Amino acid sequence: MSGSQEPLLDEIQWKASHVVQSIGGIQTNTVLPYFYHSPFFDGTSNNAIITTQATLNPAQFHLIQTRTAFEGRLRTMQGLEFMVVHDPTDNGTKPDDGGIWVIRKQMRRKPAADSEVTPISSYYVVGENIYMAPSLGRILEARMLSTVASLNEVITTASKLPVFTPALGHTYLPPAPKPLTSATNTQMSQASKESSPMPGTQDTLSSKGPSNPKSLFDDHMCNPQLLQDSLNLSLRYRHEYMDDSPLVGEPGSFIINKTREAQQPASQLKQKPTPAASKPGTPQIKTDVLPSKRKDSMGAEKSPTSAATKEKKARRKSRPAGSTTTPK
Repeated sequence: MSGSQEPLLDEIQWKASHVVQSIGGIQTNTVLPYFYHSPFFDGTSNNAIITTQATLNPAQFHLIQTRTAFEGRLRTMQGLEFMVVHDPTDNGTKPDDGGIWVIRKQMRRKPAADSEVTPISSYYVVGENIYMAPSLGRILEARMLSTVASLNEVITTASKLPVFTPALGHTYLPPAPKPLTSATNTQMSQASKESSPMPGTQDTLSSKGPSNPKSLFDDHMCNPQLLQDSLNLSLRYRHEYMDDSPLVGEPGSFIINKTREAQQPASQLKQKPTPAASKPGTPQIKTDVLPSKRKDSMGAEKSPTSAATKEKKARRKSRPAGSTTTPK
């Protein structure tokens, strides 16, 4: 036995021209005998039993002469059978215009009871070719396999297309470099450093004057060292900017400030005192003071009395009421 597996029945096409010539062509009475020689036929079916008995027993020979008698005998038996379920000639009453014959393999559980029949598979006879109709599971399996195979092919092809460069990012098809004209060169000379080309762009490559710009562009995009160097430069100088004009002020009243002081962080700026805060304020003199309060204030401005003065005042108070004081 060979190691290669036999093909599935629903994947083969069978025909036998010599059999068609021996039976006199395919018609309503010869379609089942022609199917008998195909690999789709089951030798354990009732069709094989009736054919063998009719060949050996002349009394049953009439059963294999017409399809009507043959199928009538099959309906009286129980088991596996092959029946013609579609006849393009309508049992020989119509001319054969090359239609399709449909033969069904089915299991009959009770004799003469079409309701107790379970279909197993179907076969098509188109001309001299016989095909097996695939099952629904086989159809879904083939469609899914075809879809998955196509997706794998697309993914494999697309995985080779993307290329990364610091200037262009992720791209699939690198743009072809365009030739520079005289007007383009003039504009490049007058451009400011804000519009200076980045590494890996068209202008940078053109300034070098390569003999083959397309090959140099391809080598430039496939250079991993350039990516590493660009990443290191980006991490090292990420806080520095070119031609940076910061905005100062509050929302609604922003002002573009190009001074060096405005470019410093707000935390490093020293708060300078305003002119109004540095000058001392003019004191205000109150003139609406009451007379009593003026005396109190005047008394408060006198120098404090000494201890001897307090003692002298106390002695004067201790004298009797009738005594007179000598004026000084």
